[in-house]
Amino acid sequence: MKLLDDKVCLITGAASARGIGKATAKLFAAHGARIVILDLDAGQAEEAARDIGAGHLGLACDVTDKAACQAAAEEATARFGRIDVLVNNAGITQPLKIMEIGPENYDAVTDVNLRGTLYMSQAVIPGMRQQHSGSIVCMSSVSAQRGGGIFGGPHYSAAKSGVLGLQKAMARELGPDGVRVNSVTPGLIQTDITGGKLTPELKVEIAKGIPLNRLGFADDVANACLFLASDLSSYITGAVIDVNGGMLIH
Repeated sequence: MKLLDDKVCLITGAASARGIGKATAKLFAAHGARIVILDLDAGQAEEAARDIGAGHLGLACDVTDKAACQAAAEEATARFGRIDVLVNNAGITQPLKIMEIGPENYDAVTDVNLRGTLYMSQAVIPGMRQQHSGSIVCMSSVSAQRGGGIFGGPHYSAAKSGVLGLQKAMARELGPDGVRVNSVTPGLIQTDITGGKLTPELKVEIAKGIPLNRLGFADDVANACLFLASDLSSYITGAVIDVNGGMLIH
């Protein structure tokens, strides 16, 4: 059973080969979706779209630039006629301590993670309101819930916490329009965002604190995104789904 037949799904920050965005794009495509991959570099976005298969689109988009988000949404709509799903996946992290966070660090991390989520959502909302349907999935982090302690610094925790507040407020406002907004909070997922800092020894050490006794894979997060994007979750909005192997049990 294909859960996203003929749905048009836009995923930000999805060109990185080992990333959550790319894994989500592949899974969505396998479920019948037409994919629009957005990333900073047009060439990489196009290559990632080709890699998924024929009929998908790759576009350059800096999510911190409101006009760029608008242009990407317009291009996707012009090509495919509508946007059914947005996954706000683009994000960056920095492993800094509280006193090391400079203005430029704060701006960089907050801009991509939080402002980018706002701008890209604003770009797709009018179309979703018009068709009276849509699903927006926001990427937060277990770091937002437990106050860091993984790889990102306090400013990353703050930005990802901001994503949760923004997502819940959007869910409340957009519910009457038939648009659902939910978040995923991944734990420690083995992607390139950690910049090679995840040594085999560290992996073993971290796994000891996780009930399921392993680190996450990008596909683990992609599966949760598929659930939230599809009609399986048609009565779910404003929710936060933990994908952390039990690292944080509330």
